[in-house]
Amino acid sequence: MNQPTTSTTSPQLVLQAVYLKDCSFEAPIGPRVTGEWNPHISLDLNTAVNPVEGDLREIVLTVTVSAQQDDRTIFLIEVKQAGAFLMQNFGEEDFKRAASVICPGVLFPYVRSTVSNLVSQGGFPQLLLPPVNFEALFAGSNEDLTNVTRN
Repeated sequence: MNQPTTSTTSPQLVLQAVYLKDCSFEAPIGPRVTGEWNPHISLDLNTAVNPVEGDLREIVLTVTVSAQQDDRTIFLIEVKQAGAFLMQNFGEEDFKRAASVICPGVLFPYVRSTVSNLVSQGGFPQLLLPPVNFEALFAGSNEDLTNVTRN
């Protein structure tokens, strides 16, 4: 019986580390919002790829969340969640897909938790970011998601 062999040239994607690269929270007037709490929430996403060494890449998912009510900024959050990914034996298209879909999909739950905690610690009602379908965003763009902003 033949045993399947694994090729040393097959694509490899291995998460090495996840870390918070940068984070900011601004609440110009604090949680003192008069009237009914019904802000307009805006969500922007951006993915960047930075070479580290050899096949190691840093993927940075930047998420910006702003809340506006009555033409006033209630809060503004920017989170840069990063991961170090070992990416070996990828063709150009597979690399773009991994960097634009798989890696941000791994990082997004960390961003979601950070944003939720910052909003709560800022004295505002809980905010849970909706899930993001990075595959659909990738399919809807002509190239990888790096430097693509969605509202």
